[in-house]
Amino acid sequence: MNILHRDVVVIGGGIMGAAIAYYCAKAGLDITVLEKNEIASGTSSRCDGNILAIDKDPGFDSQMSLKSQQLVHELSKELAIPFEYRNPGSILVCENDVEMEAANRWVQQQVDAGLPFNMLDRQDLRNESDYFADDLYGGLECETDSTVNPYMLTYSMVHSAKQFGANIHTQTEVKNLSKDPSGHFVIETSKGTFTANKVVNACGVWAPFIGEMLDVDIPIEPRKGQLIVASRQKPVGLRKVMEFGYLISKFGGERQVDQATEKYGVALVFEPTESQNFLIGSSREFTGFDVKVNHEITKAIAKRAVRFYPKMADMTVIRTYSGLRPWTEDHLPIVSHVDEVPGFYVAAGHEGDGISLAAITGKVIEEMISGEATSIPIAPLHYDRFKEKVTS
Repeated sequence: MNILHRDVVVIGGGIMGAAIAYYCAKAGLDITVLEKNEIASGTSSRCDGNILAIDKDPGFDSQMSLKSQQLVHELSKELAIPFEYRNPGSILVCENDVEMEAANRWVQQQVDAGLPFNMLDRQDLRNESDYFADDLYGGLECETDSTVNPYMLTYSMVHSAKQFGANIHTQTEVKNLSKDPSGHFVIETSKGTFTANKVVNACGVWAPFIGEMLDVDIPIEPRKGQLIVASRQKPVGLRKVMEFGYLISKFGGERQVDQATEKYGVALVFEPTESQNFLIGSSREFTGFDVKVNHEITKAIAKRAVRFYPKMADMTVIRTYSGLRPWTEDHLPIVSHVDEVPGFYVAAGHEGDGISLAAITGKVIEEMISGEATSIPIAPLHYDRFKEKVTS
């Protein structure tokens, strides 16, 4: 039997695997990606395309996002294939006084951390778009936020990784992963067996299944989110808009909203695409691996959008879709070496921030494998943080 030996094998060909392949190949590492379907066929093709700091906790979260934004800006110049990169900034809008007070505190914390955040009043919103509801109180903006086409960014990084010598195998499902007596990983796939010195698990919601093969418990669960794609019949807006309640929904707080909105974690997300259509979201629910569109949620998302953009009511819906986000309990990804299994790394658990954090994740994994100082502190992302919680 012909067994191919590689230095580093990445399991998963979504945006994480693509970023890891790009930065590792660029650094001269021998890197191979194994993807069970096609590139970007999972979560990376069922999401929006935001590189955001506006919705991150002040401190480590937002600084990590800011670093990733800087890397994506560099990628827009480095990569051969354009990926619809724009950086117009983004907005959070507030419905009432309570949200405006919370927004003020949020902005002050971010400004104190050195990020370019500003408060917006009612007139600022009117200047932003004629289509906002008249009763909105104001909001806030982050000037550095950007947007990409997730498909194209994934493909573009894979294309350039190949130019640097990376090996990409699609339709290659990992069936078993183990270690042989010499300490090499043995990766049995639907297209033969590989051995490797190091393995990176970049499988998103499926990362726990790969972990199980090595008796590594990876605490990631699939969290479903739905989106509506609407056709642009009017110039509603030029940049990403979310309601301030999105933060409350994301982090599990309580809002004064109707039952369906609360039940499905619905909060306004509005994103104009380069093709001039709109993505409208969002929802959050735990339904296992079910990705069927729930029409009750679609109606709740549409209702929420019309609350903020009343004139959007008669716009044409092109399609709806849903995807699975790899959720962790503390809303931070796992970007880490697993000490119990030397040579095994995890790069997963980014939930709805995978597009935002792919670049910094790829860079940090390359730095860890190369034995270099990392671009950001990695202690908050370590796998062992969950183990410590269980045993404490």
